[in-house]
Parts: sequence; structure tokens; C-alpha cells
Amino acid sequence: MRCSVLQHVEAHKVHDVWMTENCNTLQHCNTLQQILDPATHCNTLQHTAIHCNTLQHTATHCNTLQHTATRCIKLQHTLQHTATHCNTLQHTTTHCNTLHQTATHTTAHCNTLQHAATRCNTLQHTATRCITLQHTATTLLPSTERVLLNMSETLAFVS
Repeated sequence: MRCSVLQHVEAHKVHDVWMTENCNTLQHCNTLQQILDPATHCNTLQHTAIHCNTLQHTATHCNTLQHTATRCIKLQHTLQHTATHCNTLQHTTTHCNTLHQTATHTTAHCNTLQHAATRCNTLQHTATRCITLQHTATTLLPSTERVLLNMSETLAFVS
């Protein structure tokens, strides 16, 4: 039916003979129908517009996903850096605790050594005093013995 409407429209433009020869095939009739039927053309444009809007929406969604992926990668790098920094701090804390324990042990050991050195100095001082007394006693002993012997003789004489 459309083909005959198209033939009628075309009849005003060209001879009936030309229309009869060219409208014999369905393909030619469809081509003429697409060109001359504004509703079909409008539907095609509307379909194209919908398809374009869908593509535009898809492109926007893709851009959003790409932006999200980029942000996710940046966050992942930040988390990796933070984890590395955290591990370094944890290692430093462990090392610091070890040094603190060593320092505490060393301080206790040092205090023990200092106490021993003080005792050693006291003993050395006592030994020096003892040697001095011994030397004095050895030096004074002969004269002291003489004094005691004289005292003893004097007492024997007096009695």
C-alpha cells in the first residue's frame, strides 16, 4: 500500500513508465519509502537519539569508573606507604625496647661494678693502713720491747 502511495507521489515528478519500471523491486520500494516517509525517518532519528543518549550515559559511567579506579590506585599506594611506615615504626619500637632493656641491664651491672669498686677501694685503703701499722709496729717493736723489758726489770727490782 505504501508503495502505491509513493508511486502516486512520484507520479507527479516523473512519468508513470519510469515509476513502473523502478518500483518493481521490493528493495527499491523500501528505499523510496524510507526517503519519502517522514514517520519512519523520525523514528530512525529518535532511535538514533536514544542510542546516542545511551552511549553518552555509558561514556559518563565509564569516566566515573575510570576516576574511581584511579582514586583506588592512589589509595592503594597510600596504604602501602602507610603499611611500610608502620612496619618501620614497629621495628624501631622493638629496637628501642631492646636498647632500653640493654641499658637497664647495663645500668644494673654498672651499679654492681661501681659498688665492687667502692668496696675494693675501701679494702685497698684498709690494706694500706694495715701495712702502715705493721710497718710502724715493726719499727717501734724493738724500742717497745726495750721499754717493756726495762719496766719488767724495774718491777722485779721494786718487788
